Amino acid sequence: MRISGFLFSTIVLGFWSSSSAADLRSSVWRTSVAWRPSVVIAAVPNTLRITLFNPIKPVSSSPFHPATLRRHYELAAADKAAGEKFYKLLADYKDRDALVLGYKAAAEAIRARDASMFNKLTYVQDAAKTFEQAVGLDPQNPEIRFLRFSVESNLPAFLGLSKHVDQDKEMLLSAALSHPGSGLDSEAFRTVRNFLVERGHVSEGDAQRLSKVKE
Repeated sequence: MRISGFLFSTIVLGFWSSSSAADLRSSVWRTSVAWRPSVVIAAVPNTLRITLFNPIKPVSSSPFHPATLRRHYELAAADKAAGEKFYKLLADYKDRDALVLGYKAAAEAIRARDASMFNKLTYVQDAAKTFEQAVGLDPQNPEIRFLRFSVESNLPAFLGLSKHVDQDKEMLLSAALSHPGSGLDSEAFRTVRNFLVERGHVSEGDAQRLSKVKE
């Protein structure tokens, strides 16, 4: 999905620093969990910020095991070389595991952070296309939806790449409220709940309902 006429928007997709990541990490996530997903892209004037959090340590030798991907994701948050490694790990992935494709999309979003000014938008668009494929393969997977929501909900509206925000938020809220039958493990549930509440994505009433859900 390419957006002709939006090439000028690359001027707002500025370079992102590790200090920005640390600031966003401390201000947005204030609870200790085993897995703090995935990707948060916070667009502010002239800046595209991408940060990741502490996933579960790998428990499998497979490079595509979810815990391994989460670990790569965490490292990519703070280090350009790790981001490059994460992107290369998934760049040639051609199979149809929906969750792996979700992380591939996230890796493409991270790639935008470290790409040249004129290539940043291309990687964001690649991420949107890969997210579409991942969700199409497993539309009820809340982890994939969370990855996409945390990206799209913070992209500049004029890019036209945030069209799934409302439906993904609704799905995540429903999944969190139905926990432990949500498809999220306990750590992921806490992460989704905290993100929805602390980022102001749900009403006060829904926030109170979420606070009463047992982990």
